[in-house]
Amino acid sequence: MTRWQPLPATLPGEARHLVELLRVLKGRTGLSLAGLARRTAYSKSSWQRYLSGDRLPPRSAAQVLCRLGGGDQTRLLALWELAEQAWPQGASEPPEEPLPIPRPIPEPLPVPEPLPVPGPETRRWRTAALAAFGVIVLLTAGLLWALPRGVLSRACRSTRSCRSRCP
Repeated sequence: MTRWQPLPATLPGEARHLVELLRVLKGRTGLSLAGLARRTAYSKSSWQRYLSGDRLPPRSAAQVLCRLGGGDQTRLLALWELAEQAWPQGASEPPEEPLPIPRPIPEPLPVPEPLPVPGPETRRWRTAALAAFGVIVLLTAGLLWALPRGVLSRACRSTRSCRSRCP
């Protein structure tokens, strides 16, 4: 646990209550000032000034610390507003620009599964299907080749007018 220096005697009571609450919240986090700086948008030196009572912390810094320490936001914000009104003039610093919130990295789209590589069983079926198709083509071609010759021969023999033209 951090040993804090006593707060300045010139610090108003409302500001003193706020800083004491912030110190308690910081203690609940279990973080050092450097760890607190890594988890928030405020530097280590800024947290040192806020928790020593040298500067009024920005409202957003107090809220972040309250969330990290599991404190009551409503109570903290009421104390912050009272401390802001009572804080000695010129002792507060301009609020720091918070760091941009990093956007979550979208999950990659699922990669489609590759088509299965044909195994020996698939190859056997493919070969059998191609052989059967080849046999069917050959039989059909033979039938078409033989059919017109036989049909014309019979037709010519039965008709006397065709005999001169038929073989």
